Amino acid sequence: MSITKLIQAVVVACITLLMVACSGLPSSAQMPPVSELESEPYEIGVGDTIAIHVWRNPELGQSIVVRPDGFISMPLMGDVKAEGKEPEQLASEISDTLGEFIRTPEVTVMVTSPLSKEFRNRIRITGQVASPQSVAFQPGMTVLDIVLMAGGVTDFAADNRAVLHRQLDGEYQSFGLDLDAILSDGDMMTNHALQPGDVISVPRKQLFRGEL
Repeated sequence: MSITKLIQAVVVACITLLMVACSGLPSSAQMPPVSELESEPYEIGVGDTIAIHVWRNPELGQSIVVRPDGFISMPLMGDVKAEGKEPEQLASEISDTLGEFIRTPEVTVMVTSPLSKEFRNRIRITGQVASPQSVAFQPGMTVLDIVLMAGGVTDFAADNRAVLHRQLDGEYQSFGLDLDAILSDGDMMTNHALQPGDVISVPRKQLFRGEL
Protein backbone atom coordinates (compact mmCIF):
# COMPACT_ATOMS: atom_id res chain seq x y z
CA MET A 1 0.00 0.00 0.00
CA SER A 2 1.35 3.41 -0.97
CA ILE A 3 1.85 6.21 1.56
CA THR A 4 -0.99 8.20 -0.06
CA LYS A 5 -3.48 5.33 0.20
CA LEU A 6 -2.38 4.66 3.79
CA ILE A 7 -2.98 8.29 4.75
CA GLN A 8 -6.40 8.21 3.03
CA ALA A 9 -7.40 5.08 4.96
CA VAL A 10 -6.34 6.63 8.27
CA VAL A 11 -8.28 9.80 7.52
CA VAL A 12 -11.44 7.86 6.61
CA ALA A 13 -11.17 5.79 9.81
CA CYS A 14 -10.74 8.90 11.94
CA ILE A 15 -13.75 10.59 10.34
CA THR A 16 -15.90 7.50 10.90
CA LEU A 17 -14.94 7.31 14.58
CA LEU A 18 -15.60 11.02 15.00
CA MET A 19 -19.07 10.70 13.47
CA VAL A 20 -19.96 7.82 15.79
CA ALA A 21 -18.70 9.71 18.85
CA CYS A 22 -20.58 12.87 17.94
CA SER A 23 -23.81 11.03 17.30
CA GLY A 24 -24.03 9.89 20.93
CA LEU A 25 -25.26 6.49 19.77
CA PRO A 26 -23.81 3.34 21.30
CA SER A 27 -22.15 0.70 19.18
CA SER A 28 -23.47 -2.85 19.21
CA ALA A 29 -20.57 -3.81 21.45
CA GLN A 30 -21.94 -1.50 24.15
CA MET A 31 -25.28 -3.28 24.24
CA PRO A 32 -25.59 -6.05 26.85
CA PRO A 33 -25.72 -9.53 25.29
CA VAL A 34 -29.17 -10.99 24.71
CA SER A 35 -28.22 -14.31 26.26
CA GLU A 36 -27.86 -12.79 29.75
CA LEU A 37 -31.59 -12.30 30.25
CA GLU A 38 -32.69 -15.40 28.38
CA SER A 39 -30.60 -17.64 30.68
CA GLU A 40 -32.20 -16.38 33.89
CA PRO A 41 -34.32 -18.98 35.73
CA TYR A 42 -38.07 -18.47 35.78
CA GLU A 43 -39.53 -16.79 38.85
CA ILE A 44 -43.17 -17.30 39.80
CA GLY A 45 -45.28 -14.17 39.52
CA VAL A 46 -48.74 -12.89 40.39
CA GLY A 47 -51.40 -14.48 38.18
CA ASP A 48 -49.36 -17.59 37.39
CA THR A 49 -51.12 -20.93 37.73
CA ILE A 50 -48.96 -23.51 39.48
CA ALA A 51 -49.51 -27.23 39.94
CA ILE A 52 -48.32 -28.68 43.25
CA HIS A 53 -47.90 -32.45 43.53
CA VAL A 54 -47.08 -34.24 46.77
CA TRP A 55 -46.04 -37.84 46.11
CA ARG A 56 -48.33 -40.40 47.79
CA ASN A 57 -50.43 -37.57 49.21
CA PRO A 58 -52.73 -36.52 46.37
CA GLU A 59 -55.09 -34.75 48.77
CA LEU A 60 -52.36 -32.16 49.39
CA GLY A 61 -51.75 -31.48 45.73
CA GLN A 62 -53.57 -28.75 43.85
CA SER A 63 -53.58 -26.36 40.92
CA ILE A 64 -53.75 -22.80 42.16
CA VAL A 65 -53.39 -19.23 40.92
CA VAL A 66 -50.93 -16.93 42.70
CA ARG A 67 -52.96 -14.21 44.40
CA PRO A 68 -52.34 -10.45 43.90
CA ASP A 69 -50.51 -10.39 47.24
CA GLY A 70 -48.09 -13.03 45.93
CA PHE A 71 -49.32 -15.84 48.20
CA ILE A 72 -51.03 -19.19 47.69
CA SER A 73 -52.98 -21.24 50.25
CA MET A 74 -51.84 -24.77 51.06
CA PRO A 75 -53.53 -27.50 53.13
CA LEU A 76 -51.88 -27.86 56.57
CA MET A 77 -49.67 -24.84 55.86
CA GLY A 78 -52.00 -21.91 55.25
CA ASP A 79 -50.63 -19.00 53.21
CA VAL A 80 -47.30 -19.50 51.46
CA LYS A 81 -45.31 -16.82 49.64
CA ALA A 82 -44.87 -17.90 46.00
CA GLU A 83 -44.10 -14.70 44.09
CA GLY A 84 -40.45 -14.17 43.22
CA LYS A 85 -39.46 -17.79 43.86
CA GLU A 86 -38.27 -20.39 41.40
CA PRO A 87 -40.48 -23.52 41.23
CA GLU A 88 -37.72 -25.69 42.72
CA GLN A 89 -37.25 -23.23 45.59
CA LEU A 90 -40.97 -23.16 46.37
CA ALA A 91 -41.15 -26.95 46.22
CA SER A 92 -38.27 -27.23 48.70
CA GLU A 93 -39.91 -24.80 51.14
CA ILE A 94 -43.25 -26.61 50.94
CA SER A 95 -41.50 -29.93 51.47
CA ASP A 96 -39.67 -28.65 54.57
CA THR A 97 -42.89 -27.38 56.14
CA LEU A 98 -44.93 -30.46 55.27
CA GLY A 99 -42.19 -32.53 56.89
CA GLU A 100 -43.66 -31.44 60.20
CA PHE A 101 -46.92 -33.25 59.36
CA ILE A 102 -46.04 -36.16 57.04
CA ARG A 103 -43.01 -38.39 56.64
CA THR A 104 -40.40 -37.42 53.99
CA PRO A 105 -42.71 -35.52 51.63
CA GLU A 106 -41.61 -35.27 48.00
CA VAL A 107 -43.00 -32.13 46.41
CA THR A 108 -42.87 -30.90 42.82
CA VAL A 109 -44.06 -27.52 41.57
CA MET A 110 -44.75 -26.76 37.92
CA VAL A 111 -45.87 -23.48 36.35
CA THR A 112 -48.72 -24.50 34.06
CA SER A 113 -49.81 -20.99 33.01
CA PRO A 114 -47.04 -18.36 33.17
CA LEU A 115 -49.37 -15.37 32.88
CA SER A 116 -47.01 -13.00 34.69
CA LYS A 117 -44.18 -13.81 32.27
CA GLU A 118 -46.32 -12.73 29.34
CA PHE A 119 -46.47 -9.19 30.70
CA ARG A 120 -42.90 -9.06 31.98
CA ASN A 121 -41.61 -10.21 28.61
CA ARG A 122 -43.57 -7.85 26.39
CA ILE A 123 -41.85 -5.33 24.12
CA ARG A 124 -43.28 -1.79 24.08
CA ILE A 125 -42.88 1.16 21.75
CA THR A 126 -44.30 4.58 22.58
CA GLY A 127 -44.25 8.16 21.37
CA GLN A 128 -44.25 9.33 17.78
CA VAL A 129 -45.19 6.13 15.98
CA ALA A 130 -48.34 5.47 13.98
CA SER A 131 -49.64 2.91 16.48
CA PRO A 132 -47.94 2.52 19.88
CA GLN A 133 -47.63 -1.17 20.64
CA SER A 134 -47.18 -3.65 23.47
CA VAL A 135 -46.39 -7.01 21.90
CA ALA A 136 -45.26 -10.41 23.10
CA PHE A 137 -41.51 -10.93 22.81
CA GLN A 138 -40.31 -13.38 20.19
CA PRO A 139 -36.69 -14.53 19.93
CA GLY A 140 -34.89 -12.73 17.13
CA MET A 141 -36.93 -9.52 17.33
CA THR A 142 -35.03 -6.34 16.49
CA VAL A 143 -35.66 -2.61 16.78
CA LEU A 144 -36.76 -2.52 13.14
CA ASP A 145 -39.31 -5.28 13.72
CA ILE A 146 -41.15 -3.41 16.49
CA VAL A 147 -41.01 -0.11 14.58
CA LEU A 148 -42.63 -1.75 11.55
CA MET A 149 -45.23 -3.41 13.78
CA ALA A 150 -46.06 0.06 15.10
CA GLY A 151 -46.65 1.33 11.56
CA GLY A 152 -43.46 3.34 11.36
CA VAL A 153 -42.72 6.78 12.75
CA THR A 154 -44.91 9.88 12.30
CA ASP A 155 -43.99 13.08 10.48
CA PHE A 156 -43.40 14.70 13.85
CA ALA A 157 -40.94 12.08 15.11
CA ALA A 158 -37.39 12.97 16.09
CA ASP A 159 -36.47 9.56 14.76
CA ASN A 160 -32.73 10.12 15.11
CA ARG A 161 -33.18 10.65 18.87
CA ALA A 162 -35.18 7.54 19.72
CA VAL A 163 -34.15 5.67 22.86
CA LEU A 164 -34.12 2.01 23.87
CA HIS A 165 -34.74 1.53 27.61
CA ARG A 166 -33.55 -1.79 29.04
CA GLN A 167 -33.75 -3.00 32.63
CA LEU A 168 -30.41 -4.22 33.93
CA ASP A 169 -29.81 -5.18 37.55
CA GLY A 170 -33.17 -3.72 38.54
CA GLU A 171 -32.59 -0.32 36.89
CA TYR A 172 -33.39 0.99 33.42
CA GLN A 173 -30.49 2.02 31.21
CA SER A 174 -30.93 3.99 27.98
CA PHE A 175 -29.33 3.43 24.59
CA GLY A 176 -29.63 5.85 21.68
CA LEU A 177 -31.28 4.72 18.44
CA ASP A 178 -31.15 6.33 15.01
CA LEU A 179 -34.40 5.19 13.41
CA ASP A 180 -33.91 7.62 10.52
CA ALA A 181 -30.68 5.86 9.57
CA ILE A 182 -32.37 2.45 9.85
CA LEU A 183 -35.51 3.33 7.89
CA SER A 184 -34.12 5.76 5.32
CA ASP A 185 -30.51 4.70 4.78
CA GLY A 186 -30.55 1.01 5.69
CA ASP A 187 -27.88 1.68 8.31
CA MET A 188 -28.36 -1.12 10.84
CA MET A 189 -25.77 0.06 13.38
CA THR A 190 -28.48 0.63 16.03
CA ASN A 191 -30.88 -2.08 14.87
CA HIS A 192 -30.20 -3.98 18.07
CA ALA A 193 -31.64 -7.35 19.04
CA LEU A 194 -34.40 -6.87 21.60
CA GLN A 195 -34.83 -8.48 24.99
CA PRO A 196 -38.00 -9.17 26.97
CA GLY A 197 -39.15 -6.03 28.76
CA ASP A 198 -37.45 -3.56 26.40
CA VAL A 199 -39.17 -0.20 25.86
CA ILE A 200 -38.52 2.07 22.87
CA SER A 201 -39.56 5.72 23.04
CA VAL A 202 -39.67 7.97 19.99
CA PRO A 203 -39.70 11.67 20.98
CA ARG A 204 -41.42 14.50 19.13
CA LYS A 205 -39.11 16.76 17.18
CA GLN A 206 -38.92 20.43 18.07
CA LEU A 207 -40.85 22.59 15.64
CA PHE A 208 -39.75 26.15 15.02
CA ARG A 209 -42.18 28.94 14.36
CA GLY A 210 -41.63 28.84 10.61
CA GLU A 211 -42.53 25.15 10.53
CA LEU A 212 -45.90 25.50 12.31
